Amino acid sequence: MQTSVATQGFSLRGAPVQCAPRTGARAGSRLRVHTAAPRATAAAEKDTETGTFAAEFTKEIVDEEKKYILQTYVRPDIVFTHGEGARMYDAFGKEYLDFAAGIAVNALGHGDARWLEAVTEQAAVLSHVSNLFHTVPQVKLAKRLVENSFADRCFYANTGTEANEAAIKFARKYAKVQAGLDPYNAETALNCATEIVSFTGSFHGRTMGALALTYKDQYRTPFAPVMPGNVMVPYMDLEAAAQAIQKGKTAAVFVEPIQGEGGINPASVEFMRGLRKLCDEAGALLVFDEVQVGLGRTGKLWGHQHHGVEPDMMTLAKPLAGGLPIGAVLLKEHVATVMAPGDHGSTFAGNPLVCHAACTVFDIIAEPEFLASVERKGKLLRSGLRAALAGNPHVKEVRGLGLICGIQLDVMAGPLVTAARDRGLIVITAGKGDIVRLVPPLIVSEEEIEQCCQVLGALAKEVLA
Repeated sequence: MQTSVATQGFSLRGAPVQCAPRTGARAGSRLRVHTAAPRATAAAEKDTETGTFAAEFTKEIVDEEKKYILQTYVRPDIVFTHGEGARMYDAFGKEYLDFAAGIAVNALGHGDARWLEAVTEQAAVLSHVSNLFHTVPQVKLAKRLVENSFADRCFYANTGTEANEAAIKFARKYAKVQAGLDPYNAETALNCATEIVSFTGSFHGRTMGALALTYKDQYRTPFAPVMPGNVMVPYMDLEAAAQAIQKGKTAAVFVEPIQGEGGINPASVEFMRGLRKLCDEAGALLVFDEVQVGLGRTGKLWGHQHHGVEPDMMTLAKPLAGGLPIGAVLLKEHVATVMAPGDHGSTFAGNPLVCHAACTVFDIIAEPEFLASVERKGKLLRSGLRAALAGNPHVKEVRGLGLICGIQLDVMAGPLVTAARDRGLIVITAGKGDIVRLVPPLIVSEEEIEQCCQVLGALAKEVLA
């Protein structure tokens, strides 16, 4: 059997073997051959061999990805092999400053020792039993989430979109019970409030229910018809919201306290409090999607704490288990009481492995000193970017809260994002493609923030001239 380059170059742990840069080599540096010194020549030849292997390895992985994986992503020809803290490394050993964090997932960065210890500890004991039985970690995590939030109960899912799907179901059944209907009677199932209100610029997921609440037509149209009963309202338009949120029609309102995918758009206090009032008047549930901004990302434990408003339900996911898949719905008792055994479920959700890891992540992030550091570093990031980008005519605004930050451009952000990646800085886009999104690990250092600002400042002068 033919041995592939990938098999030759990597151990079973996935750690780089032949692709690692030589000791003392500057990551990403060009190879220099000095023929005068035999030792230097040998080192250069070794580097050339390593570079050749890394190129072959990268090509093989990229080619096989295109061959075997459904092509729903556009990826650069880079293969990341390992990471540490806020930095990642590719097969050539080139270092990248990671200001994407797996799209706001890796809150503790890469390879955090405390997270690794939690994962290996639980994996050695019990990883999965299903929700047919009790396990310790899911109860301990639920207790942490409930006792540190507005909520009375927790429901587990595996992703953010699953959490939003669950919240839609809970809202629909709640409306039936509030209307005095038998929720299991198909003949009267529509004789109550069923509409779900969401907002322009929103992103709630890609499955058929959550997709119906998501704004971008590109995501929705190829799969039409999506779930019926959604009403889309302009974000931050309280008057339009008042017209849409109606007693007897509206079951729930879904809103992101800070839109992530939509362009790093923080909601105003007035808007959020207005939605709370409208929902109370209409008997509708208010649902906060904090999949991207919850758990410390904004400098507070929960994003809605900036607004002084409590929801009836809140959905969580991305950072909660530090990179392992998890989702959750936190809900108040008046919503929880309408749900009965068998109404909803999941095979994998809340498994011991993921929940034990999530307990560790939560304990670290929930510390007041940690949250204060996120707020401080967020201010440093925004002020640093404003200074570095000052005077550039294509930069319209730098905005955000904590360590979720957006650079609004009047041109497409793709060229700047690509140039930054080539320079060893990972950032991503948002909005209509005209926003540079920065969501670094929450453990990012002040020095790394300064480095990011310097790189983007220099590149903006070249790319956005």
